[in-house]
Amino acid sequence: MDELLVDRQDDGVVLITFNRPDMRNAMTDAMTARWRETMSELATDRDARCLVVTGAGTAFSSGGDLSWIGERGSETVPRLRERMLAFYRTWLMITELEIPTVAAVNGPAVGAGLCVALACDLVYAADDAKLLAPFTSLGLHPGMAATYLLPRRAGAGLAREMLLTGRSLSGTEAAAKGLVNQSFPKNDLMSEVGGIATKIAQNAPIATRLTKVALNQDHQDLEAALRWESLAQPVTMASADMIEGLTAHRERRMPKFTGS
Repeated sequence: MDELLVDRQDDGVVLITFNRPDMRNAMTDAMTARWRETMSELATDRDARCLVVTGAGTAFSSGGDLSWIGERGSETVPRLRERMLAFYRTWLMITELEIPTVAAVNGPAVGAGLCVALACDLVYAADDAKLLAPFTSLGLHPGMAATYLLPRRAGAGLAREMLLTGRSLSGTEAAAKGLVNQSFPKNDLMSEVGGIATKIAQNAPIATRLTKVALNQDHQDLEAALRWESLAQPVTMASADMIEGLTAHRERRMPKFTGS
């Protein structure tokens, strides 16, 4: 079984599906290794314009596969730390991609699985999806950058509540509180997200990538933003895509961007 399905579509949208429905798409060693390979490939794929991540079956991801913990024997804290750092860094490689990334949370997103969804640029959920980070109820400190991603997405108040009480949110509640961008009826989720991804993929690739870089910089002040934009905007002004965009606008047609 291929634990990670990768579908590269003609319009530049890449769909990744966690494919261990029998384990509610737990992040196994095999899936982790495949994820690492796929992220490395996408980092240099000039044809990819948008990435969508979802889960097979009824779950998005139940998080890390913790079955090995009971068999860890006498592993020392330093060895455990190295193992967990490697795991976190592999899955968070998605944050290093220049193309926009979209999570389609089709079902339960738990712990590390929720964090991978929140690491995407845009997050959409099924109305009845469950989003939770029950680390402390398992006797664990939060991992996968949960103490960074949750506050960054929806503020310190909700992050504290989810991490300290283990509160679960439905997709509808998560959208209302700003944890995800929007929720949709379960049967409509993938078509809605597909439309969003297609729209992203239709935009000019150079401008889109530079815009993502700008948004991820967290400019310290207005002047820092202006300095970046005064460099990045001229880069796009010198591109063939800008000429195509202006021409298409004048001719009232869809532009055909080539990334040049």
